[in-house]
Amino acid sequence: MSLKLMYITNNPEVMAVSEKYGIDRIFIDMESLGKEERQPKMDTVKSSHTIKDIETAKKTLTKTEILVRINSLNPNTETEVNKVIEAGADVIMLPYFKSAFEVKKFIEYVGGRVKTCLLFETDDSVNNVDEILAVKGIDEAHIGINDMHLCYKKKFMFELLCDGTVEYLCKKFKEKNIPYGFGGIAALGEGDVPSELIIGEHYRLGSTMTIMSRKFCRTNENTKFEEIEERFKNGISQIRSFEATLLTKDEKFFSDNQKIFCEAVNNVVSKM
Repeated sequence: MSLKLMYITNNPEVMAVSEKYGIDRIFIDMESLGKEERQPKMDTVKSSHTIKDIETAKKTLTKTEILVRINSLNPNTETEVNKVIEAGADVIMLPYFKSAFEVKKFIEYVGGRVKTCLLFETDDSVNNVDEILAVKGIDEAHIGINDMHLCYKKKFMFELLCDGTVEYLCKKFKEKNIPYGFGGIAALGEGDVPSELIIGEHYRLGSTMTIMSRKFCRTNENTKFEEIEERFKNGISQIRSFEATLLTKDEKFFSDNQKIFCEAVNNVVSKM
């Protein structure tokens, strides 16, 4: 097993480099409704991607999948879904839903034409998880710990891995045989909590996918393209090598890793 790595970009050069060095999915982010209000002044990805960016990705990529995050359910969702599929999306992600009704409408609009991915990021989606997962046609699930930690009024998003919330959802997904992932990771040795500890949690919880965070490579800043390519080449190679070591670890290793992880999380929280 190795994590399916996703990278958010609408830059065709970065897409090509991502594919070259092993990113599994390019993430086109078209969500805009309510995001600024939910995450004011936060150093999070707030993209302004468009249908044209999906078309660009389709022309640029040869094997890497294209995942598109649309807006939460609204009167325009059916039209948005149709345009995204027509432009070339392989997977469509529904964010910030709260009920099975929203999920059912989304699944109906997609109509089995591409894969569906639910982004669990509200407390209501946790409370209603059994009803939601009873809806037919869910291909994948992802836990968006950024928005979710705000719903639970936590100080730091990774607290949700220490209080049992993420583990609870992972068990629910596993029971339904729905592939799942959560959050994002930086390069090894980087991040507020070291990426190695987070990857260990992915393996302990049976997660199969994650997003490469902004801290992995800030491609929108004034960075030379050669530096971006080197970052992807080395960064992904190091992650894959580390993952290979995890395949040899026993249950005690992951239990110990969880304790160290939560100590690191609590350390961050104490300084906030």
